Amino acid sequence: MNTEKYKVLGVMSGTSLDGIDCAIVEFTNNNGVWNFNFISGKTTTYSKNWQNKLQTAIHLSDTDLHLLNIEYTYFLAEFLDDFITDNNLTDLDFISSHGHTVLHQPENGITLQIGNLPLISDIISLPFVCDFRVQDVALGGQGAPLVPIGDRLLFADYDYCLNLGGFSNISFEENNERIAFDICPVNTLLNHFAKKIGKDFDENGNFAASGNVDQDLFNELNNLSFYNQQGPKSLGIEQVNAIYLPLIEKYQLGAQDHLATITEHIAYQIASVLKKGNSKLLVTGGGAFNEHLINRLNFYAQNTTVVLGSKELIEFKEAVIFAFLGVLRVTNTNNVLSSVTGASKNHCSGIIFNKELLRSNC
Repeated sequence: MNTEKYKVLGVMSGTSLDGIDCAIVEFTNNNGVWNFNFISGKTTTYSKNWQNKLQTAIHLSDTDLHLLNIEYTYFLAEFLDDFITDNNLTDLDFISSHGHTVLHQPENGITLQIGNLPLISDIISLPFVCDFRVQDVALGGQGAPLVPIGDRLLFADYDYCLNLGGFSNISFEENNERIAFDICPVNTLLNHFAKKIGKDFDENGNFAASGNVDQDLFNELNNLSFYNQQGPKSLGIEQVNAIYLPLIEKYQLGAQDHLATITEHIAYQIASVLKKGNSKLLVTGGGAFNEHLINRLNFYAQNTTVVLGSKELIEFKEAVIFAFLGVLRVTNTNNVLSSVTGASKNHCSGIIFNKELLRSNC
């Protein structure tokens, strides 16, 4: 039996600015079938200073953005070096990191994840795999979503895989192709309005549950042109700032009513893409802890069994899959699917720093 094994540290920083997710994962490939063993994970929250820097990075000049990229890369490298030392990770094969997205304008050929500069390899004496999105945009794709290859190869027991993070995105098989796209903003909107109540987020969706849905706002959100577009399609913080927030804030409601209406909108839009009968939906990402949102999703998606992942999977699935993207990259296996990004072809994406340190695992 031909078996490959890789022990990888996957790193993810999402648009919701919850923090940096680290997942230590072991992957095995037995004659072409991939499995994984989640060893441990940790989320380190950003300081208020870093939250502010990352939240406002989109408005920086090219020069200031480059300086922020350098600063964040040093910050990430030192953080990961400490994490490896503190956890005595002497047998890692490599680190695979998403970086933090500050610009995502695929229609203009632009996507930027900071924290992926070559200097990171001078600090961490391990191979470092990163920058998974740029090549896809250069090939005419959206540069997103990237998780579906992991959904296909690691979570095939589910008809749908849904992530509820800064945005909701979904993937599923249709006509022997993996289909995936962003559905709508989630925590990028919910956290914005929770902050108006003095909270970082709406715990369990309690504030939304106490509010009233404004039908006019609900209808106007559902009529946004994005929902009539065919995939592949993706969303970024640019659309949140330019389209969603101005629309929502023209309705002078209390924060609870805003949260109630946004939550209803999210559940409705997710349910609208669940077209398979008697299907199973795996839900992960921080939004899976929002009980009110899950209750509303169950209300709209009555022909679907909504399955919440384990606590570890809810919190770290994206970090697990970005670790897996790195595995596919170092084995020169396609890790981006044109059927989900719209690129001109399937391809193997990512940059490897310190490639000479990779060791054979075959």
